[in-house]
Amino acid sequence: MLVLATLGAAERRRLRSRRGRTVEEGAPKPVPTTRATLVRPQPFETELTAKSWLDGLRSDESRVRTELAEGDRVLGSVLYAHRVAHADPYARDVSSRQALVVRIGFGDGEAVADGRYVEAWELPPEPRRRASRSMEAPEERFAALLGAREHVLVCEELVLRARADLDAERPRQAALQARVALESLLAELGGDIPPERRSALEGDRAAVGDAANAALGGDLDEELVGALAEAVGRMEAAIRSRRLSSSS
Repeated sequence: MLVLATLGAAERRRLRSRRGRTVEEGAPKPVPTTRATLVRPQPFETELTAKSWLDGLRSDESRVRTELAEGDRVLGSVLYAHRVAHADPYARDVSSRQALVVRIGFGDGEAVADGRYVEAWELPPEPRRRASRSMEAPEERFAALLGAREHVLVCEELVLRARADLDAERPRQAALQARVALESLLAELGGDIPPERRSALEGDRAAVGDAANAALGGDLDEELVGALAEAVGRMEAAIRSRRLSSSS
């Protein structure tokens, strides 16, 4: 069960002027925060069992990643439905990596939904990765893009969208996105792709095409989803290789 709550929202005025207002200073405006709480439908048998589960998470990073991935999946499906229902192309996916605070805990269902726990663990923030000169150096490329010293390739955005759909368990959308992304990548990178890597990417045309054709008619089977994921991974690697070569 997913519970959404808006915190710190400013009071709305019923008779709000449609003409705006005159100001002399651009002071920051308080903004509301949304709290998303995912509550498991099956309760723990005892408080001791719940505590043991939480203690186990603290020492097992892989289990923490699984819990966070499940939360991202559920929240992503809700946001996806909201985006489609409201026909709002600007309602975006989110990830637990973007959260101000991430907590995992246990307590009474209604209390937890209200942000109160018997015990909870507030996860430490993810450390910022420093990009060295030998890595992709995203901050340096960001500056280069803003300064028009480099330009964004169409395939970069398309591959990102395909990856987002895959991670959100939307393989049909990912397949259709990947078909265009692959053709765009092969055209834009051209001779910058080493022969062996280009051969592998061209070989992906069949698998990506099969996945896209299947997506037009319904769900993809596991084999097609696996082949699609591998193809998207090779596209990401090709783009990453180009970034590394251009930054060296």
